[in-house]
Amino acid sequence: MTVLVDDPLWPAHGRLWAHLVSDASLDELHAFARANEVPARAFDRDHYDVPEELIPRLIAGGAQHVGGKELVRRLIASGLRVRGRDRR
Repeated sequence: MTVLVDDPLWPAHGRLWAHLVSDASLDELHAFARANEVPARAFDRDHYDVPEELIPRLIAGGAQHVGGKELVRRLIASGLRVRGRDRR
């Protein structure tokens, strides 16, 4: 079981944002997010949106830093991925 964080590439609200996911379970992801003070409102069906400045704390807390393609590949392999067309 691993929590993953990718590079902050997504601009919004004057910041860059990254994604935080689990490759095993949403329970693991939510527990990790709570332990690292990621607000519940940042959750979006299969990931948390996290601001760039939070990434060092997440990595220090045990998240594995990976590229975006690796994060998506592992999220899909976990069976937790919610496809774009299913987000509507």
